[in-house]
Amino acid sequence: MTDSFVRGDDSPPLLDMTIGDCFDRAVLRDPEGEALVVRHQAVRWTWRVLKARVDAVAAGLLERGLKPGDRVGIWAPNCAEWAVVQFATAKAGLILVNINPAYRVAELDYALNKVGCAALIFAPSHKGSDYVAMLGELAPELATAAPGMLSAARLPALRLVAVLGDEEHAGCLPFAALASDDTSALADIAIDPDRPVNIQFTSGTTGFPKGATLSHRNILNNGAFVGARIGLAAADRLCIPVPLYHCFGMVMGNLACVVHGATMIYPAEAFDPQAVLETVEAERCTALYGVPTMFIAALNHPDFDRFDLSSLRTGIMAGSPCPMAVMREVIDRMHMDQVTIAYGMTETSPVSFQSDVDDPLDLRVSTVGRVQPHLEVKLIDLAGEVVPRGQTGELCTRGYSVMLGYWDDMERTAEAIDAEGWMHTGDLATIDQAGYCRIVGRIKDMVIRGGENIYPREIEEFLLTHPDIVDVQGVGIPDEKYGEEMCVWIVARAGATLSEAEVRTYCRGRIAHFKIPRHILFVDDFPMTVTGKVQKFAMREHTLGLLKG
Repeated sequence: MTDSFVRGDDSPPLLDMTIGDCFDRAVLRDPEGEALVVRHQAVRWTWRVLKARVDAVAAGLLERGLKPGDRVGIWAPNCAEWAVVQFATAKAGLILVNINPAYRVAELDYALNKVGCAALIFAPSHKGSDYVAMLGELAPELATAAPGMLSAARLPALRLVAVLGDEEHAGCLPFAALASDDTSALADIAIDPDRPVNIQFTSGTTGFPKGATLSHRNILNNGAFVGARIGLAAADRLCIPVPLYHCFGMVMGNLACVVHGATMIYPAEAFDPQAVLETVEAERCTALYGVPTMFIAALNHPDFDRFDLSSLRTGIMAGSPCPMAVMREVIDRMHMDQVTIAYGMTETSPVSFQSDVDDPLDLRVSTVGRVQPHLEVKLIDLAGEVVPRGQTGELCTRGYSVMLGYWDDMERTAEAIDAEGWMHTGDLATIDQAGYCRIVGRIKDMVIRGGENIYPREIEEFLLTHPDIVDVQGVGIPDEKYGEEMCVWIVARAGATLSEAEVRTYCRGRIAHFKIPRHILFVDDFPMTVTGKVQKFAMREHTLGLLKG
């Protein structure tokens, strides 16, 4: 019997260029072709127009004193400016730092300071959250600062703050003011494809997010191979309702389109099933991305049948397991005969496995496909030995896609990537004789809620800051809509009268909305082993029994 070591194809060769070079190549290929359509902003730009905006902002950031290697945060929902900033920072040799639009003050504080953002480009608000007020809480000096010259005690690295939209805000430059008429400086920027271009925060079991640092080579090639697996070409029009601050949006979406010359189409600031259906029909989209919950929401929309989705051909479903019934509906009712499943993690740029457009339906649902080109994977047991095909082991990945490391965190980088370059994913998997991979569980108790990763330890540590909470433990509970929901067991302070509503109110505005526990139980203690370890499987079983009873 063969072991579970698998190597992907070595063809086509890896792209040995920067994101900026690839972008310029796309422009030269079809300057008057549609590059970007943003429905909610009435934006429809050709590659030539997009390039002019990208180059102007890239040059403007350098004019404002930023230097190659500086970090630029972007805190905004999906919008045309997000794409401009993504490509502008890459061309200027800067490092784009993705900040989740759901972040609140504490998370923003940590992210900006962890990587030392010299600039922040942000939306004034989103979904009722006042970003200007939140930033003002961290940097009250904005009120009196000259635009572009911030000096804030709590954010010592941050100098340049630019806000989207037309409204003026104290201490902030309007985004339009970042554009420069003189783009000649860009010709002098020499960038190595192996240099960092992007930092994405991924939560850890310690409760502190880690900044996965990705290079041009990492994410440009991953976008290329992901797009190739679904046959993406210049005639394709890709609907991207997934967040740009995730690899799903900015790599599998934007970069795949740039490499293959396809049109990027954003239906709304954030996912809205009606906007997706309207966009696919109006723009004659040929491909659609989403996590399973997004497809379920679209399929269950009351007006679904009135939309013409016949232009759809392919797409990607990722983020959490897809039920067979949903996949069948996506193929039959959304015309996505060539829809594929993808698996990966931020630290691997992100995709390691993906199904093929012609894989049998059962394999497109029960597996995450086969390994991508130029990657090696293996499954290992607790002793680090490679297990035979068909047996369960921890999935490890090696190759061009593995991140450079966690920003300013050598210890946790060494824990994730071993001396031989293998990224240890923490996921348990099997690989069959044909090379198809099945994800069967997680070594650590990560919860995946509608495509968002939640680590119970992070929620536990936050809730322990509540004065009436003595102890807390969290687990994931299966959920029909989101795949999983967060459940916490709380031991309250003696004499305290804590309610579920009070706990959620305490969370609201302090942690991202998707991290707020759906299920809250008040208990006297937790099920424990004789050695004092909490038995989370017993917590999960007990909670499921209560929910069913």
